[in-house]
Amino acid sequence: MNVSTGGGRLRGRATVAALVCAITLIPGPSYAAPGDPDPRDDTSIEGIRAELDGLYREAEVATEAYNAADEKAKKQEKRLASLRKDLARTEDRVDDLHDLAGAAARTQYRGGHLASTGIQLLLGDHPDQALDEASQARQAMRGLVNVSETQQTVRAELDGQTEAAAEELRELKKTRADKAGAKEKIEKKIAEAESIEAGLEEEEARRLAALERQRTEEAKSKWRGSGSDGGGSSAGGGSGGGTTVSGAAGKAVGFAMAQIGKPYVWGAVGPSSYDCSGLTSAAWAAAGHPIPRTSQAQWQGLTRVGLSSARPGDLIIYYNDATHVGMYIGGGQMVHAPRPGRSITTAPAASMPILGVVRPGV
Repeated sequence: MNVSTGGGRLRGRATVAALVCAITLIPGPSYAAPGDPDPRDDTSIEGIRAELDGLYREAEVATEAYNAADEKAKKQEKRLASLRKDLARTEDRVDDLHDLAGAAARTQYRGGHLASTGIQLLLGDHPDQALDEASQARQAMRGLVNVSETQQTVRAELDGQTEAAAEELRELKKTRADKAGAKEKIEKKIAEAESIEAGLEEEEARRLAALERQRTEEAKSKWRGSGSDGGGSSAGGGSGGGTTVSGAAGKAVGFAMAQIGKPYVWGAVGPSSYDCSGLTSAAWAAAGHPIPRTSQAQWQGLTRVGLSSARPGDLIIYYNDATHVGMYIGGGQMVHAPRPGRSITTAPAASMPILGVVRPGV
């Protein structure tokens, strides 16, 4: 969309506001309708930035919701496959026992062991031994029947579990599809917003870039964790001087830093693109310590540490709903996959509201 005239620019701003309302974001500042005076001040630029940030934030929330649904579906698929294998083995066992019991019965009652036992009782020199052998044969038969009945019970239980698991998987796949649909709708709105952003006049684009630089500088001063003086420790080429982190944390940071420049793609875990938690989970997997896939699961499942104790390789979880994550690299900096339309990069660790810090590998 080319916003080259005053009226076109104003219509673009009105469209941004409409997009925000369409996905139930908190309303931001109102913009002039076509024909109204164009304020052309820093307040309007701040409003555009806030509205765009809101759209990207909604997209990330939807991305993590899809990722969580996808992980649950994948785990259920593995569970169902395992149950089906167990059921197949049990069915084979039941069939084998059924054949064995039938063969034993035919042998026993059609001239086999029980018939020869009767002859021994009549003509043999050791009737007590014959009776003992007959008793053992009957016990063996009863045991065989009991085992067969037990296996049939197990088969019935496994069959029920398999069907229940299959039904649960169908529900999980539906949830995953719903989440994917919601995410795609939001991405369309983001594409519209980006076209509006791209159509800003040169002066407005300059002010928007200046605003982003100002926010970056402000974020640097907000960091109160380790390395808050700008020095700190680093690993894998992270910002700041000091000691270099080795071991698994160093490998994880090195992997994450090596991905800089690759695009953010929702649901991606590499190797050519990543989303935020896809990057951190892939980095720690490369370091030999697999961690949960989503930022929310990382927050819930990993060891939490104090902000002042953060060290390279730790994960910084953002927002109250734990829907964004970056990897601390030292010196008050982190590496992350920011949002749609952006590439993996480093940024001040306090760029977004911090929920907490977690440490993998402990």
